[in-house]
Amino acid sequence: MAVTAQMVKELREKTGAGMMDCKKALTETDGDMEKAIDYLREKGIAKAAKKSDRIAAEGTTFIQVEGNNAVLLEVNSETDFVAKNEGFQVLVKDLATFLLQHKPASVEEALEQKMDNGSTVSEYINSAIAKIGEKLTLRRFVVSSKGDNAAFGAYLHMGGRIGVLTVLEGTTDEATAKDVAMHIAAVNPKYISRDQVSQEETEREREVLTQQALNEGKPEKIVAKMVEGRISKYFEDICLLDQTFVKNPDLKVRQFVESKGATVSSFVRYGVGEGIEKRQDNFAEEVMNQVKK
Repeated sequence: MAVTAQMVKELREKTGAGMMDCKKALTETDGDMEKAIDYLREKGIAKAAKKSDRIAAEGTTFIQVEGNNAVLLEVNSETDFVAKNEGFQVLVKDLATFLLQHKPASVEEALEQKMDNGSTVSEYINSAIAKIGEKLTLRRFVVSSKGDNAAFGAYLHMGGRIGVLTVLEGTTDEATAKDVAMHIAAVNPKYISRDQVSQEETEREREVLTQQALNEGKPEKIVAKMVEGRISKYFEDICLLDQTFVKNPDLKVRQFVESKGATVSSFVRYGVGEGIEKRQDNFAEEVMNQVKK
């Protein structure tokens, strides 16, 4: 039986499952709506769909390194308690292994790809949701490669609350690369160096700083000089190489790296849940609502 868009739409409305999952379920069951619903329930997809409106802002970051390739990923859960669950940890490690092997271009592409067990990544995550009972999401990942004369700096802070993966060229000393990764975890720079900051961002900051100085009542003739000093401080705040090295305040990160004969090629820093609007629970109100029932 041909599967129509209307059938897919109806199944989505009944189960809340994704379009591709619904289409596959209808195809597998020859268009039988009830059997398709059962198919999705058996796969854990319908149950997972019921949790799709929940907020998953906890979880963990994880790093896996294999030779000249490494992956940093973030997997989210609803609670920090579940993030420590053994089943959740197995899921994270399995996803890391898969991403490192297949190197998909995006999360969307990764979710559609098949794992060694025959299920897609999306199906595998949904089966974990069914077992664990919370919304779980593969939020983001990056696969990084390096040459033989380079080192990965892999650092997980607070058991994975922050994950940093950096690449240093010109050295194979992983300890040095990890020191830089630790600094990045602590200070959270946006760029490696000043030349990565766009002219537009620099000019916007200069305009803001100029207006600030004028509002402070500074004479116009000295404002320009003041602003350039503050721009330099701005670069120190956002550029890794200009920052004071956390493990040795007498050095800038640039000086530390150069003393090892190295250069910073790249870095990625993930903080669990950053940018996700977290639900604000009012516990007292929740209790009162229960009392009134």
